[in-house]
Amino acid sequence: VQLQASGGGLVQAGGSLRLSCATSGFIFSTKSMAWYRQAPGKERELVAGIIGISVTNYADSVKGRFTISRDNAKNTMYLQMNSLKPEDTAVYYCNLKAGLMNYWGQGTLVTVSS
Repeated sequence: VQLQASGGGLVQAGGSLRLSCATSGFIFSTKSMAWYRQAPGKERELVAGIIGISVTNYADSVKGRFTISRDNAKNTMYLQMNSLKPEDTAVYYCNLKAGLMNYWGQGTLVTVSS
């Protein structure tokens, strides 16, 4: 299993970024996926999850601003982040839970300046 996150960067408050998570080594279309983030000095937290194509859930802090999606033909998951705030600054990780196994990508850094 490989999860490769990309798309992070430096953006001003109010701006947008789209993160991508390219995957391989498993049947992507059959798995629930998620984005997590970890800010400096804080625990890793769930940002958004997706089951199938259209069942999604979000942390309260990002509802209405972030959208999780997936393209099963490309084995890729996305996180569209709009109206970014300085408190969104973190390393963002894509996640796959498969049975007892928990897989993580390498993370992509998002920095939001005020």
